[in-house]
Amino acid sequence: MNKKLIKVHASDNVAVALVNLKAGEVLSFDGKEINVLSDIKSKHKIALQKFESGDRIIMYGVLVGSANGTIEKGDILTTENVKHQSEKVTGRTETFQWEAPNVEKWKDRTFLGYHREDGQVGTENVWLFFPLVFCENRNVETLKEVFEKELLKKKENPHQMLLRSLVSGGEETEIAEKSVDVFDNIEVKFITHPGGCGGIRQDSESLARLLAGYVNNPNVAGATVLSLGCQNLQISIFKDTLNGINPNMNKPVLIYEQQQMGTVNEMLSNIIKDSFEAIKKANNIERKPAPLSKLRVGLECGGSDGFSGISANPTLGAVSDILSALKGTAILAEFPELCGVEQELVNRCVDDEKGEKFLELMNAFEKSVIDAGSGFDMNPSPGNIKDGLITDAMKSAGAAKKGGTSPVQDVLDYGEYITKPGLNLLCTPGNDVESTTAMVGSGANVVLFTTGLGTPTGNPIAPIIKVSSNTELAQRMPDIIDIETGAVIRGEKTIEEMADEMLEFIINVASGNIKTKARILNQNDFIPWRRGVSL
Repeated sequence: MNKKLIKVHASDNVAVALVNLKAGEVLSFDGKEINVLSDIKSKHKIALQKFESGDRIIMYGVLVGSANGTIEKGDILTTENVKHQSEKVTGRTETFQWEAPNVEKWKDRTFLGYHREDGQVGTENVWLFFPLVFCENRNVETLKEVFEKELLKKKENPHQMLLRSLVSGGEETEIAEKSVDVFDNIEVKFITHPGGCGGIRQDSESLARLLAGYVNNPNVAGATVLSLGCQNLQISIFKDTLNGINPNMNKPVLIYEQQQMGTVNEMLSNIIKDSFEAIKKANNIERKPAPLSKLRVGLECGGSDGFSGISANPTLGAVSDILSALKGTAILAEFPELCGVEQELVNRCVDDEKGEKFLELMNAFEKSVIDAGSGFDMNPSPGNIKDGLITDAMKSAGAAKKGGTSPVQDVLDYGEYITKPGLNLLCTPGNDVESTTAMVGSGANVVLFTTGLGTPTGNPIAPIIKVSSNTELAQRMPDIIDIETGAVIRGEKTIEEMADEMLEFIINVASGNIKTKARILNQNDFIPWRRGVSL
């Protein structure tokens, strides 16, 4: 590939290095010569003009920062010479019109999913154990050990076998092949968390909405719920929340309150007997064809690099647009990583009410961060910065590409459940696991997760498809990457071609034909967002 630079948008005044550049190189780009003034690693940004202090820096066609002093044409952009800056938004500025992609080849396609009585369709069939309060975490862990040992028949951990051989001073022991699972059509998963009591009542109510969303998620066949009895998150609150999300839900939900059941042994014995019978019944549910409109795809990025907004994220955006055109659903979250692109998203909202709710949630979130002594400008991580994402607005402009170009059909606060097909905005933190946890709690039955640096995140009930922005990462960490988009960077594939390939992969995962790397690694991350304080 001879191309060394790329300008993402015609109005940009910076470009991205596609390869490492050496000081003294002379490049021909965009009809002009550029003298490279510093060594610039791939993924980092080069100035296409001279900037004076305060000058606006444009990338992805939006304001992503301002010069913090003079930056010569051909020099590298860094955290020292650029500071975060984004446009202020007060409301809609233009009428939005969307040209939907041609989805003729997808409209009759199906995936094999688990059909629930309320019309939702799951991509997995999970029986879920979880506590209403952290006091029950130990009992959930005990149940996990019992059920996993007897139902899943897991082979021993190779690292455990290695340590055993070191302790004994002998040769490494050969690991026996994995036994066949007792049940072939259901997975048993376990969640623990640090909440449910000790914080403000709003945190318990928020946790109730999240847990109720997990039960209502189409990937869940039923649940076993443990309560202590005296905690803030009472059983009645959880039941009312679940009924509020879906008054017509007929899934089996087994609830146990320890303070009403005597000894731990008696309680666990009852739970094991009841849950085993319910799991046996849930195992009879089989996959059947479902239209792609039943897919609800969460859009996530973590460990992003300077290529994420050029290859992986736009590919997710194209998939999101295809799903929207098919009356499927896509969820764009991580509100701190939408800072700087609010105007575009407000303009894309289907009505003023949705746009106003989005801005209210963004402003309230940002105020809480500032009140805590920080700001959205602190969002890029050291890894992001090292790989070229030097301001929050720059990171956000690339992250927002995951949402494609379709209209925003709804705006949801944390814990609200999806009711409208199309693109939904969901208020979550930028933290990978907190955001992924929230999207699944709002109904996502599969999540696309882009990364440029490598992130091993998974989820207990939804498949997480890990998408690499570059080929090097996929080759270096093949055990966590499912699909890679480096061909876009090399110019070998278009975004549209990559999106078609990705949607085929999603269909195979949703049908149970492909197991994601996160599922193979048994990565089951679950972190609720705690917005309040401890009391």
